[in-house]
Amino acid sequence: MASRPVVLVTGAARRIGRSIALDLAGHGWDVAVHHRDSPADADAAVFALRKAGARAEAFGADLADEAACHALLPAVQRAFGRVDAVVNNASVFEYDDVAGFSHAGMERHWRVNTAAAILLARALHAAGGGVVVNLLDQKLANPNPDYLSYTLSKAALESATTMLAMALAPSVRVAGVAPGVTLLSGEMNAAEFAASHKMTPLGRSSTPEDVARAVRFVLESPAITGTTILVDGGQHLLGQPRDVMFLARDR
Repeated sequence: MASRPVVLVTGAARRIGRSIALDLAGHGWDVAVHHRDSPADADAAVFALRKAGARAEAFGADLADEAACHALLPAVQRAFGRVDAVVNNASVFEYDDVAGFSHAGMERHWRVNTAAAILLARALHAAGGGVVVNLLDQKLANPNPDYLSYTLSKAALESATTMLAMALAPSVRVAGVAPGVTLLSGEMNAAEFAASHKMTPLGRSSTPEDVARAVRFVLESPAITGTTILVDGGQHLLGQPRDVMFLARDR
């Protein structure tokens, strides 16, 4: 059995998930790198993690597929001999608003952003327990009607974080980390990202490294469960009527 703790990071092949995986690898964790359909990026992440001294393996799975969700954590456990934590980072992020809302759009977000996280938390409980960290969004504390289906799926995940922390205790802790503007995404261009990143009381929002440190803090803090840490430069304190991308465009 592996002597180092093992964490499954969903969406770990790229972006914030990769930063979380690398941070944890540098602090004593072995890492299961989940990806959906980016095996080359996953292999590159595994190479970087191994170079950092961690044991790492890649696992492909479509989290919108319920059967794939059920199979993922047992596959990690077979490969590593243990699973101690799950970081639910993978996310669908597509634009819609009230006028463009549809059942299909909501379901795409719900399956990956909410349902998969619940199934993986339940699987960790069945495997013996550990820690679950759900990546949320500061906009839950600072709502606006843009990205409606995405926001609803993250709001459901925030509520699930509370309910899972109650239902799966004492063997599983469940908490959330809510970043602000962290990486260029969606239809945002580089100039809009730079402007958006400054729209906080601190004059800076989160970086991938900020988010990774917060995730590690939760994993290493045995008294934390059922709560969310906001890592956003204080963006949640501001009343922003639209997504920051549009506010930056209007400047």
